[in-house]
Amino acid sequence: MFLISALAAMPAMFGSDAPEKAWKYVDAQELRVINKGWDNTLGPYTRIPASLKDSVRKDLWERAQCSSGIGVRFATNSSRVGVRYNLLMNFHMIHMADTGTKGTDLYAFEGDSVWRHVNTNRPYIVKGREDEKLVESVYVSNLDTTKMTEYMVYLPLYDGVTSMQIKVDSAAVITAGTPELIRPDARIVAYGTSILQGGCASRTGMAPTNIIGRELNCEVVNIGISGEGKMDACMAREMTKIPAQIFLLDPVPNCTEMMCDTLTYDFVRIFLEERPDAAVVMLEGPMYPYARHDSYFGRYLPAKNAAFRRNYERLRADYPSAKLYYVDSEGLDGPEDDGTVDGIHLTDLGFRHYADKMTPVLREIMEDMGK
Repeated sequence: MFLISALAAMPAMFGSDAPEKAWKYVDAQELRVINKGWDNTLGPYTRIPASLKDSVRKDLWERAQCSSGIGVRFATNSSRVGVRYNLLMNFHMIHMADTGTKGTDLYAFEGDSVWRHVNTNRPYIVKGREDEKLVESVYVSNLDTTKMTEYMVYLPLYDGVTSMQIKVDSAAVITAGTPELIRPDARIVAYGTSILQGGCASRTGMAPTNIIGRELNCEVVNIGISGEGKMDACMAREMTKIPAQIFLLDPVPNCTEMMCDTLTYDFVRIFLEERPDAAVVMLEGPMYPYARHDSYFGRYLPAKNAAFRRNYERLRADYPSAKLYYVDSEGLDGPEDDGTVDGIHLTDLGFRHYADKMTPVLREIMEDMGK
């Protein structure tokens, strides 16, 4: 009898019967949305202009509705921080963790331009809200309420978000944060394929553009579109309208050798002619691990890169004053070919290798441009 009574009393002892403190929900649109290239998109967290819908392939349009790379910045003195959002698809892939596909990451600013990962939400759909594809989670509790802390949330990589709210204590202060924490004078637009989009990061903060953005302390717009980074001229023309200082072009994995040979020159020329003030970086495609052993791909992948490189040389000759750079693929997925999930798409380690390859290059370009 004593044991039963003691067990019955345990919930009260540990406070589980106490009512939860009230939350305040703030629309992320009222805070600071970062890493988004255009305002004229179909949804608040989609990545290409609505005007392109009838100009691009259906697959390109649909995959551009993913929110990869987009983030939300805010500051609060709340003792707890959480999130609530509606997914576009509730998408799942067998070779990528749901935390990367449709979860979100919370980062906190710790000074000296350092952002630290706090937690990642597991994107369970709220029971009874399946039709809305509603996800709600708490990242962290028991925070210091005596100061305002700056935060950043990265959105899903391979799913879309139709609406998002940041949740904090009902009495907490929450603002859009200090804009100067992320450099206002430097912005990169990165164009590419599924790898650039973030396949297959285990969580959203490990997408390559997000790592690079934290390390260079600038916004990086992610226009990585799975299977559709095929150097479409209409995409190039729209990207040149984004006020950016650097355009990183990484399309080779989605292109055939013929496409690399015939499309590269005119695609890159659009950037050089429309944005002579900006730097353009052409990045070779990676040598996939299996290509070291498969004789066909061992020949074919270098042939694609060679065609890409020939066009760079032509552009360099025709536009001698252009801020045009070329980066080879050596070490792009790591020194021991240990950076992929499936021989192509990258793990978190692979994205770390990618960032380690590209960040010094981009930093040096910024310094040369006086940024």
